[in-house]
Amino acid sequence: MPVTTCIFDAYGTLFDVTAAARLAAGEEGFEALADAWPGLAADWRDKQLQYTWLRAVTGEHADFWEVTGDGLDWALEKAGLGERADLRERLMQLYRELSPYPEVPDMLGALKDAERGTGILSNGSPEMLSAAVQSAGIARLLDHVLSVESVGRFKPAREVYDLVTAAYGCDVGDVMFVSSNGWDAAAAAGYGFQTVWVNRAGLPMDRLPHRPHHVLPDLATIPDLAASL
Repeated sequence: MPVTTCIFDAYGTLFDVTAAARLAAGEEGFEALADAWPGLAADWRDKQLQYTWLRAVTGEHADFWEVTGDGLDWALEKAGLGERADLRERLMQLYRELSPYPEVPDMLGALKDAERGTGILSNGSPEMLSAAVQSAGIARLLDHVLSVESVGRFKPAREVYDLVTAAYGCDVGDVMFVSSNGWDAAAAAGYGFQTVWVNRAGLPMDRLPHRPHHVLPDLATIPDLAASL
């Protein structure tokens, strides 16, 4: 069955989650990040994801903005910067305006030229996603921006993936789902989507019940892959 709809995770897939720490490290007043920013960015991302899983398991949902702040607080304390309220505020501000990966606009444009549906399915809150999409200048290239907040559970809950077929009026087999998170791409494969893991870091495959159908180093060839399926 040909792919009619291409859906993307947002953070780490379309938007570079290291950009906030990297940019802050180059700004006046935040010299303490000059050497520390790569570790802080990695810890921030790890805790952000871990907290979504833990909240999903315990049933204590909070929106992604709160979870993102909690993850940053942990990372700042680990880096010995927990008292820097000014730094925290700046990092959270920059997270609302994360840079897209360089290939994103052309890749989405090629999918639209091929008359494929495009969209985001993300743990992000609607406000976060709207800010990121507008800052990146890609709103016109997306048909829908879907947030887990409409179901009150984080990925990889199946009801999150249900949002795609409901929004697009398509079958599960019509969808190619793309994520930089191997666990997300694996769960979506188990759900029934054609899935792509964008493995920029060259990480090993997660040992899970399902595996992504395709692994790519970046998003550049997504239009060609969609055309071949």
